[in-house]
Amino acid sequence: MTKAELVAKIAEVANITQTQANKALQTIITAVSDEVKNDRSLNIAGLGTFSVSRRAARSGINPRTREAISIPASNSVKFKCSKALKDVVNG
Repeated sequence: MTKAELVAKIAEVANITQTQANKALQTIITAVSDEVKNDRSLNIAGLGTFSVSRRAARSGINPRTREAISIPASNSVKFKCSKALKDVVNG
C-alpha cells in the first residue's frame, strides 16, 4: 500500500476529504519522527512501539575487494509490533 492509497483509505473510513486525511497522516508521521529524533519512544496501542536503536562502531569487510573497512556508529529506528497486531497477522 502506498501513502496515497493509505490517505484514500483514511478519508473513506473517516468520511473526510483526502486533504484532511493527508494532513492527519502527515501529523502522525511528524509526531513519530519528533519523538524518535528526541531519543524518546512512542507507543501506539494496537500498533506497536517506535524507538531508537544504537549501533556501535564496528569493522567490516568490503565484499567486492575483501578490504577491511570501518563502519561508524549510527542510530536507526526500531519498531516492535504490539501483541494485538501480531494476533491479527497470525489469524
